[in-house]
Amino acid sequence: MGQLRIEKIQELMKQEISQIILQELKDPRIGFVTVTQVEVTRDLSIAKVYVSIMGNEEQIAKSWKGLNSSLGFIRREVGHRIRLRVTPELKFVLDKSLDYSDHIQKLLLQIERDEQNKEQ
Repeated sequence: MGQLRIEKIQELMKQEISQIILQELKDPRIGFVTVTQVEVTRDLSIAKVYVSIMGNEEQIAKSWKGLNSSLGFIRREVGHRIRLRVTPELKFVLDKSLDYSDHIQKLLLQIERDEQNKEQ
């Protein structure tokens, strides 16, 4: 299967899953969740859905449980919205890159403040 087609499917799945989580899921456990990336295998059998969850540890754990319990519903909805011969099996992966970039930003701001204090 062509790489361009796989990339288009990944982007379409990212958009559809984001919309499903935002508008269709009624689970109160699911908080602020962002789909950051979708990786699909070449045979379209498995899709890794990278999600970033904002909140404290308790909120993240609740949202994670809510997302995993709704996997079947999300897969069915993706199957209805995207016409594929076989709908890929979905696996959620927690994406910590936004937390890491936030941590780096805070460190850079702290270094900048320290440099300004040294100059004064």
